[in-house]
Amino acid sequence: MKDRVCLVTGANRGLGQATATALAQLGATVVLACRDRERGEVAKADMVATTGNSAVELILVDLSVQESVRRMVTDFSAKYDRLDVLIHVAVVYKARRVLTPDGLETMFATNHLGPFLLTDLLLDKLKASAPSRVLVVTAPSTTPLRFDDLQGEKQFRSLWAFGESKMANLLFTYELARQLEGTGVTANAVHPGLMKTNLMREALWPMRLFSLIGAQPPEKAAAALIYLASSPDVAEVTGKFFKDKRVIESNLYSHDQSVQSRLWDISVALTQPR
Repeated sequence: MKDRVCLVTGANRGLGQATATALAQLGATVVLACRDRERGEVAKADMVATTGNSAVELILVDLSVQESVRRMVTDFSAKYDRLDVLIHVAVVYKARRVLTPDGLETMFATNHLGPFLLTDLLLDKLKASAPSRVLVVTAPSTTPLRFDDLQGEKQFRSLWAFGESKMANLLFTYELARQLEGTGVTANAVHPGLMKTNLMREALWPMRLFSLIGAQPPEKAAAALIYLASSPDVAEVTGKFFKDKRVIESNLYSHDQSVQSRLWDISVALTQPR
């Protein structure tokens, strides 16, 4: 991965940190997109010390705040003229309905709209760097979107809202792959499986316990992301859903192109990327 520029969100802990570290070990220039400066700096120092690769940089971004995403893209563009791999790892779970500064429900804003806006604003760089790759970490959600209540104003159920945000990841990835056909940019979704993480710390204890049963260390889950980010075997594979380096199937709803297009149009309206 020498001379390749890779951007990883949520790179200061867990899967994001494990993925960024592995990319640095392969010689890539790695940009850590993190919300917290202190944790980001600690992660950066650890990666440099562990890998011996000094080409690791921290850029601050809060994916729940659209102005922060735009500012981050400006900072990135001022330093880099290419982007070879974009990996969306950052994710949040909220037990209660919390609004972002943009007035949006936090899980929908962070888990879907943030990656949507960030990808759109970086598309020109991805296309100019082709062949390049976009990877979206998600889950095999079966939760359909309530288009009449995407912000949970009428009824908010935390696990349902989280499931919707993960379904949105799948719908977005498939639509993105279709729109990027012929550009040399691929887009794939990745299910990392259960991992040891504090993601569900706000959930009730039975859910927290269930999420830890059979959980694997982030480093093991990162192996599939590194494969998809670097292997020539999947250089032209796009619009797929992977787990453990194998293609798996998401449910039929996620493949409904009318639903994908509808979410895309709503996402454009809510973010106004260009």
